[in-house]
Amino acid sequence: MARGRISWQAIKWGAWALSSLYVSLLSGIVVGIQYDYITPFYSTTAIDLLVPYGRFFRSLHFFSSQFFFFFTCIHLAAVYGKSEKLPYREWLKLSGTLPIILLLLFTGYILRGDNTGASAGMIAENIINRIPLLGQVLDNLFFSVSGSGLRKVYVHHVITFDFMLLLCAWSHLRIYRVNVQDQKVLIAAMLFFSIIVSAPLEPEHLGTTYIAGPWFFLGLQELLRYLHPLLAGVAMPGMFLTALLAAHPGGSKKPIFLSIMALWLGVYAVLSCVAWLR
Repeated sequence: MARGRISWQAIKWGAWALSSLYVSLLSGIVVGIQYDYITPFYSTTAIDLLVPYGRFFRSLHFFSSQFFFFFTCIHLAAVYGKSEKLPYREWLKLSGTLPIILLLLFTGYILRGDNTGASAGMIAENIINRIPLLGQVLDNLFFSVSGSGLRKVYVHHVITFDFMLLLCAWSHLRIYRVNVQDQKVLIAAMLFFSIIVSAPLEPEHLGTTYIAGPWFFLGLQELLRYLHPLLAGVAMPGMFLTALLAAHPGGSKKPIFLSIMALWLGVYAVLSCVAWLR
């Protein structure tokens, strides 16, 4: 490494991710107190328009959650080569935090109750119900939007998935300390960004025939145009997750699984761009 230059791997991405998580949780408490899952879109709109600083806190919760996911992914890539001695069981738990974070983001989109949220909920429910034998059980357990509204989605967003995230990352978090004083610039940037940029909220537009889902859902949404929901919504994401769990830094076959992940991400990025440009 050249003198005076800092490697991207030397940046404390983990500390940035954890700081973003703290901001997300604190702002989420403020938003959650004002939210009503029985009237989701009206409730979300009321938070923006009627609650003092409601638009700011909703934006702060939305963007800090996005930053948490981004920084977590970069942190994983940055420390991957240094994690050879990590026990495989611990690797499984830490890798499992990524799909849990995505579920938290996804349920947050659904809870908005707008065009994007309602469509994402219906698509997810349709995909889950296509799973043989367990589909109906899983839908009743996690979503059941058509039958129970957003009650179950709300409970899982604020309790279940948070608990699962804490359970998977607890042993890692116990030894990882973050000094808030060292993260003042990052926190200030998130606060400022949330002041000038509002979290998305998309009311229903008459005549709209195509609704783009959350940014991380676009590739899957495009796949659903060509493949059976079981293949597009379960097998394809399952392929990446399986490769991730198998790509233990100390494993002898990690180059194979890393290649599979890289190819998968490349294809998914292309599909996401196609869906975004529609």
